[in-house]
Amino acid sequence: MFVQATAILPASGLVPAISVSSAERAPADWQSLFDGRTTRNWHKPPARIAHGTGGQWSVNDGVLIGEQDPPGSGNGGILLSDQKFGDFELEIDMNPDWGPCSGIFFRCNEKGHGFQMYVDYHDNGNVGHLRGEMPGSFAVMPFKIFGELDAAGKLKSLRTGPDPRVAKWPDAVYRHCCTPEAFLRAWKVNDWNHCRLRCVGKYPRVNVWINGLHVCDWDGASCPLPGYDREKVLGLLGRTGSIGLQVHGGKGWPEGAQVHWKNIRIREL
Repeated sequence: MFVQATAILPASGLVPAISVSSAERAPADWQSLFDGRTTRNWHKPPARIAHGTGGQWSVNDGVLIGEQDPPGSGNGGILLSDQKFGDFELEIDMNPDWGPCSGIFFRCNEKGHGFQMYVDYHDNGNVGHLRGEMPGSFAVMPFKIFGELDAAGKLKSLRTGPDPRVAKWPDAVYRHCCTPEAFLRAWKVNDWNHCRLRCVGKYPRVNVWINGLHVCDWDGASCPLPGYDREKVLGLLGRTGSIGLQVHGGKGWPEGAQVHWKNIRIREL
């Protein structure tokens, strides 16, 4: 049965434009975070984190590849940028295999605690919305994705379904999210997808675009999500942190599955 998400999401799939004050400092030039050949300027956390010792990372033909270490072992982790960022725009291309649970982390510390943009590319997953990966974690996932496989077991299409928690939470948590129908039209199955992520503010305002679709606009200063405490989060993470790419730990990651990233660049705001 094909199920779509609940009606509390805006029917148009549109979200308000972001106003930028004329007094705001002009953004810096874009800088590359990945040279296409090595993991130079990236590192694994110095000690084991919740998901493992760091995961296995390699580079092939301009693509940064992450998987469990060794494959299928349950040992994951995170790869962190050496440089730390507070207010920024990040652009990155992603092409995950179907099945892995991954994410783009930001304002992330050496313990693997940070804000996360979901790249949970599996049944009951989500791509483009947000999670607080930290003690007292929180999740902003207005709908979930499910894979439709062909006879050979290869992903051929996606469908969406509701997150049952949505009905219990204030509508304002999700007032700035795209519709599931719009996401399905924008996402490219078995292909590269372009992501732009913007993070600004002490209690960050986070916006995500995928292939030009405005997927998420989240206000960390006013979000009424139960369990979200902006002062606690600020105390845990501080004002700046690394960009991180995740390989989720545990046996839910299919053996041999990988996540693929390229064209990673950032500019400070």
